[in-house]
Amino acid sequence: GYAGGSGSTADYESVSSGRTKHAESVEVRFDPAVITYEQLLNVFFIVAHDPTQVDRQGPDIGSQYRSAIFYADEA
Repeated sequence: GYAGGSGSTADYESVSSGRTKHAESVEVRFDPAVITYEQLLNVFFIVAHDPTQVDRQGPDIGSQYRSAIFYADEA
């Protein structure tokens, strides 16, 4: 899905252009009895994301590929 920007412009072609102010997003729900939050972050930062790259995820470049982590509650 997409986070930020206007809902009326949240489609793949528009967001991919980088002009909508959206960021591509994914909601992750996890069971802390199976994997801890720390383990989840380790996978994110070691395997899936290079925090030294600004507005980029692998070959994808642009502000729509910026990184952010949002949480639902303190737990």
